[in-house]
Amino acid sequence: MKLDILAIGSHPDDVEMSCSGTLLAAAAAGKKIGIVDLTRGELGTRGTPATRAQEAEAASRILGLSARENLGLPDGFFRNDREHQLPVIAALRRYQPDIVLCNAIHDRHPDHGRGSQLVSESCFLSGLRMIETLGDDGQPQQPWRPRLVFHYIQDRQIPADFVVDISAHWPKKWESIQAYRTQFHDPTSTEPTTYLSTPVFSHFMEARAREFGHLIGVEFGEGFTRERPLGVREVTELI
Repeated sequence: MKLDILAIGSHPDDVEMSCSGTLLAAAAAGKKIGIVDLTRGELGTRGTPATRAQEAEAASRILGLSARENLGLPDGFFRNDREHQLPVIAALRRYQPDIVLCNAIHDRHPDHGRGSQLVSESCFLSGLRMIETLGDDGQPQQPWRPRLVFHYIQDRQIPADFVVDISAHWPKKWESIQAYRTQFHDPTSTEPTTYLSTPVFSHFMEARAREFGHLIGVEFGEGFTRERPLGVREVTELI
């Protein structure tokens, strides 16, 4: 299945929190969107890998994804090396995305910066025909290199190179975040309190989206950094 945009996150819920509005906007424009999670989030304080998988499935339905899979890399311990690059390369060749959205270049959680570098380098390596990977059918995959790689912004404030207007899609983005009931604020939960599970963090997520929106004169936005200068065909297309 060829996708227009593939969002890749180190953990289930990374994408929902950081760039699901952008995916929803693309889907509304007729684009095929998908998500690949690098790990099962098995080191998380709340929930289990099984509940995270159920929550990811629920979020996928909300977002209307064409595809989602989990590569099962070790949470907290994956590295940017050949062993972990190869499954990412295989996923890139499987979905052949034109655009890849991946983790922040550096962030509070070390997996985010590592995931950013792992995916970015894998996007380049995926285009090299001398690197061999096999598809689900056991046949050799063809090389594929995404046209663009962008990094979404997560917990730490990073100046955005561009901002996507997600105002029309904020309610559904928030719904997809709330699908992760074990991870975020739930006054009925008996699990340990974490950084993510407080009402303060929920307020922060909304405030961050409003801040990015404010930068471009809209209500809600999502910010990204880019790996090379952006080109436009006609300057009046910009907000």
